[in-house]
Amino acid sequence: MHADFQTIMAGRLLLASLLGALIGLEREIHGRTAGFRTHLLVSLGSALFVAVSINFYQTFGNFTGSGVVGVDPGRVAAQVVTGIGFLGAGAIIREKTSVRGLTTAACLWVAAAIGVACGSGMYFMSIVVTAIALISLVALKKIEGLLARDSYAMLTVESDNVEGQLEVITKLLESCGFTLTPAGMERRVDGSFMYEFQVKMHKKGIAADEIDQIALLPGVRGVRFWRQAIV
Repeated sequence: MHADFQTIMAGRLLLASLLGALIGLEREIHGRTAGFRTHLLVSLGSALFVAVSINFYQTFGNFTGSGVVGVDPGRVAAQVVTGIGFLGAGAIIREKTSVRGLTTAACLWVAAAIGVACGSGMYFMSIVVTAIALISLVALKKIEGLLARDSYAMLTVESDNVEGQLEVITKLLESCGFTLTPAGMERRVDGSFMYEFQVKMHKKGIAADEIDQIALLPGVRGVRFWRQAIV
């Protein structure tokens, strides 16, 4: 491996690390597990795989013109796409009816692509993609906050064995403008019931008064309400 090639590749690896770290910094600020260091390493590793591919091609390729080239320079780098899929899947967490980590998984995927692009010498495209990714993560998130959209939450009601209690709770919340989807029901040893609902809230959140109305229903022992995590 020539010294000038090593110098060029070192610069590419540094650029890949920098751009990956910029995307990871946004995730780190928002408290995600896959943050600054993870994205930096993903981008750096992807760029190194490309450097290895190029080195294999230059070292073992047949450039005499007497036969086919013996090495495919894209085979090693192509495995980055497969490998990053496993890493991205590990960042996605499913908890009951909510899913978290999709944006972080997508960021890891983009960081890997940026690393591959830097390793192959596509400096300008790498910088452009990084800028677009950061704009989408920072600026577009603020725009999303201004949009009126439906939100989801989970509601758990613990109640005595009262006939028709499930229908009463459902009608009460539907009268307040919410859409309910039964998520589960548990009958306990003492004869009480635990009802669990997914609540779809149209342009507004559930108020304390509405929770109080449920709590005041005959037989209700307790009410628990929590919003589903935003991806």
